[in-house]
Amino acid sequence: MIFDPRKTLVVQGVFLFGLAVMIHLVLLSTERFNWFEGAPITTGAVEQSIDSPLVPPTMFG
Repeated sequence: MIFDPRKTLVVQGVFLFGLAVMIHLVLLSTERFNWFEGAPITTGAVEQSIDSPLVPPTMFG
């Protein structure tokens, strides 16, 4: 065997864990994807439903 399967799996696990930590830290450093301090994102659909009701106004108001 060229590679020991146990060492290969350990190295792969350490690499994937380090990659996951790095990706999470990069996302936390952005303003849009910071889930600890970021403001809630409002979508256009929510804003539109507040401005224009789904039910058209009737003659009674």
